[in-house]
Parts: sequence; C-alpha cells; structure tokens
Amino acid sequence: MAKYLGIQKHRELAREAVRKSLVLLKNGKSADKPLLPLPKKASKILVAGSHADNHGYQCGGWTINWQGFSGNNFTSGTTILTTIKHTVDPTTEVIYQENPDADYVKSNKFSYAIVAVGEHPYAESLGDKLNLTIREPGPGTITNVCGAVKCIVIIISGRPLVIQPYLSTIDAIVAAWLPGTEGQGVADVLFGHYGFTGKLPRTWFKTLDQLPMNVGDPHYDPLFPFGFGLTAKPSKTN
Repeated sequence: MAKYLGIQKHRELAREAVRKSLVLLKNGKSADKPLLPLPKKASKILVAGSHADNHGYQCGGWTINWQGFSGNNFTSGTTILTTIKHTVDPTTEVIYQENPDADYVKSNKFSYAIVAVGEHPYAESLGDKLNLTIREPGPGTITNVCGAVKCIVIIISGRPLVIQPYLSTIDAIVAAWLPGTEGQGVADVLFGHYGFTGKLPRTWFKTLDQLPMNVGDPHYDPLFPFGFGLTAKPSKTN
C-alpha cells in the first residue's frame, strides 16, 4: 500500500481539508472595509514570517519523526510562500523577507503583506507549555510589518495562541492550524478561489490567566468564542 502514499488524489483531498478548516478571525479594520479576499494583481507584495516557507512548521509533530522537523528537505509539498508566488498575477512582484525591519517595510511601498508565524512542531508532553505565545521572532515581525503596511497574519499552530496584544495592529487574521504539505489550500482561500467557511473548534482565549476556559463557564469571556468564524465569499474579480 506504500505506493499510494502521497498520490495526487490524496493531496487534492488534503488541500480541500486545508481550505475548509481555515478560520477567518478578523477581516479589515472595520466591517465595511474587508481586506480579504486579496487581489492577485498588485505592484509589489511582501511575504514575511518564520512559517511562510517551512514544510516542517506547517506539518507539526508526528511528521517523518516524533517531534516533527524544520525546513523543506524531508517531505514534498507546497509552502505558503511558493503557493502565493504560483497564485498571484505574473506581473505581481513577490518579495520574501523572513523578519524585515520596519524601515525596510516602509521604504518599499508594498501593496500589502502576508505574515505567517506560529509555533514550532511538538508532540505529546513536550508540547505542554505555560506560555502559549507565538515563537520568536514572530511578534517582532508582526509589529514591524503590520505597523507599516496593510497586513494579513496567518497563525500556524495546533492550538490558540496569545494574539490579543497585536490585534489592533493587524488588518486580517487567519487561523490556519497545521496545513501540512498542502499550503496551496491556504492561497486558494486568501485569493478568493474559495470562500472562508471554517469555525473555531475550541475557544480562543484573551489572556493565559483565563485558562482553562470553556463554553458554559461562569466567567466565559473569550477573544473569539467557540464556533466563531467570519465568512468571506469567493472573489468575482480574481
């Protein structure tokens, strides 16, 4: 049966699962000015973040080995960066800088930026943490990029993370969970080939001192409640 591992039919199904599991948490600084879906045609766009071009981070633990891996050398597939390059208009210039400083972002006059950050792979008890934060240099990347240009932040993680401190700076936020090898599923929805339909499978907390927190708790006050997820229809112009 090993001959069926990674066949195209299975990859297409995995890509569909990625599309349907993406959860849109924020879309624009105001409801009447949504940022997503993104235009494919733009003069120049920035892709940034430690998770934008890393199969291992997309896959998480229990991939190839127990605790997962970092990089693109152990499995085939598509990263978020490569799928953005394949999806935008051929005239759109795509610039990748993993962790650019604010001056670089301001001086380059980008139309918009896509930032992919999150957790490093883990499995079982080695993933137990009291500090559920975005791994460095992710917070700095968000601050530098989103403080200078319209930005979409993609969170790559197996669970909700601390994002409230950055919420007002970010224009749009997508919880992508662990999309595995099929990063193309992320681009499919970002650029409006398909709409956002995913809903949160668990409550997204505001601060760590709220945990544990579940629906029905007396002081249930989440950042995003269980079942939350904005919708965005497919683009008619892309």
